[in-house]
Amino acid sequence: MKRMLSAMVVACACAFAPLQAPAVELPRVFGDGMVLQREQPIPVWGRSPAGARVTVTFDGNVATTRADRNGDWRVDLPASVAGGPRVLRIDDGTGSRVLEDVYVGDVWLASGQSNMEWPIAQSADADAEIAAATDPLIRHFKIPKSWAGEPQWQLAGGEWVSASPDVAGNFSAVAHFMARELRKTTGVPIGIIDSTWGGSRIEPWMDAETLGLDADASAESLRAAREADERALAETRRRLSAWPAGVADDSGWEAPGFDASDWVSIPVPGIWESSGWIGMDGVAWYRATFTLDAAEADAGVLLGVGRIDDSDVTYVNGHRVGETTLQYNLPREYAVPASALHAGENVIAVRVVDTGGGGGIHGSADELFVQPAGGERRAIDGAWTFRVADAQVSAGDDGKNQFPTLLYNAMIHPLQPAGIRGVIWYQGESNAFSVEEALRYRTLFPALINQWRGQWDAPQLPFLWVQLASFGTGVDVLADGVAQVSPWSVLRESQSAALSLPATAQVVTIDIGDVADIHPRNKQDVGKRLALAARRIAYDESLAWNGPAFSGAGFIDGEARVAFDVGSGALAVRDGGDAIHGFVLAGDDKVFHAAEARIVDGRVVVRSDAVPSPVAVRYAWSDNPADADLVNDAGLPASPFRSDDW
Repeated sequence: MKRMLSAMVVACACAFAPLQAPAVELPRVFGDGMVLQREQPIPVWGRSPAGARVTVTFDGNVATTRADRNGDWRVDLPASVAGGPRVLRIDDGTGSRVLEDVYVGDVWLASGQSNMEWPIAQSADADAEIAAATDPLIRHFKIPKSWAGEPQWQLAGGEWVSASPDVAGNFSAVAHFMARELRKTTGVPIGIIDSTWGGSRIEPWMDAETLGLDADASAESLRAAREADERALAETRRRLSAWPAGVADDSGWEAPGFDASDWVSIPVPGIWESSGWIGMDGVAWYRATFTLDAAEADAGVLLGVGRIDDSDVTYVNGHRVGETTLQYNLPREYAVPASALHAGENVIAVRVVDTGGGGGIHGSADELFVQPAGGERRAIDGAWTFRVADAQVSAGDDGKNQFPTLLYNAMIHPLQPAGIRGVIWYQGESNAFSVEEALRYRTLFPALINQWRGQWDAPQLPFLWVQLASFGTGVDVLADGVAQVSPWSVLRESQSAALSLPATAQVVTIDIGDVADIHPRNKQDVGKRLALAARRIAYDESLAWNGPAFSGAGFIDGEARVAFDVGSGALAVRDGGDAIHGFVLAGDDKVFHAAEARIVDGRVVVRSDAVPSPVAVRYAWSDNPADADLVNDAGLPASPFRSDDW
């Protein structure tokens, strides 16, 4: 009995003992190795027990405050000059945080969709660029893809990482190359906060008030989306239950005689999510067949298996014929030797590894083919079968980058009011599927800029963006090879319209796009051009930083005479020739025709025999204006434009 009473006393004592108070909670963007913005007051904020006295110490300065009844607190430290390493200490009397290796320099917020997210490891000269990333005072903070129905206080994750060859492959290539250029000219530490999500529209990066959304309607939309997610995931799990649970041993699945009787049919091309495998990542196999005669088999073939998200190993009759790693948008074309072929039916087997997002064989139907040596391409248009070897199924993030406010709530709002030097933005492809959407961007984009500036209480916050590069979308409308309707051109025009806002700049990239890939690999020049724009807008340097910008056109004697802004440099042709490519003219019929153009007395004179009385001129007005070659004497390209508003 005494032992029982003693135990009860101990238990009661433990029950009433004070719990250890948690250490002060800071936003995740505050951490070891962080970069703080120089020459601006430094906001520091967090959460502590209600009423706690909070002391923040940094660079010889001390600030104190008390947490409000909700536990929230904020102090603003005096501005500090560039340098480091330094220590930031926060103490609320119940616990303390000490952040080390803190530097003061310039912090840039990099946001947008996949071309900003695109890593160095998948860019041009990747191995050399990774090896050269040895500057520890370029530091990246990557925010994980995350979303929320309401503005969040805390980020879902992230940490500060100094550049080194061990880690730089995962850094945003555009942001890193810009930072590298700025390090050369400023000499100060550069911090990059990478808040990006591939495929995202602009609306998810904006708040409900700016978009004019009703809070109840937004909540209902999100609830419906979650319910749809659950139904879709349940269907995926049901489909997977047709096979034994767990990871399958897929060795030998490439063999032509392998028993694939329990495989299921699947449409190809098309990511597997579009066929009902929602929320699934992992490893899956595809099989199909093609037929050859004896002469074709003896000569070998070229095999096209489309674009594969993300990686593949491809076999024909059990022979490995090709492999591509982490190139989700690259068409696979593999040479198949005669030794792997025979007359009659041949078996294709493709092992696909998907690391996240969409998965499977996608692209266009004409990218799936067999081409005998010296012959025509023949479509692989027969039945494809499908089997999962290793699956992870989760609600994940599918489609969340399309819903208004969700990314702002989780990936931008928690950063405010962290000190930043400016914003770099590369987004718009996902809003350019139609002219109507591209025109709406003209309202949305400046609204986003003003929203972020207002929330950072920085009306002159430098905001720099990358105009859409050239790309063969296939959605522009052509007549005799000339674009009459071009959604990407209208989107570019909408981007240019935002230059009416102060402290803005646009980087033109129509000359460094890729007709076959929406993700051009040359991110070095994009970063360099952003750095030039930053040096002008954010650092107030006098230098050549942008190409020719249209200022007006007159129509006289059957010609268009086009003028450009003073200060954007002398006009030139990229290859040094006399003829300029990319100009078109139209008369009152509003039908555009290719035109000849040349530089005369600092202007461009444009004419076409097909348009004797022109009333409108356009330049680089197509989704893929790869031939447009007007530049300035610094080699920077002219921005696309039109004189009409049709």
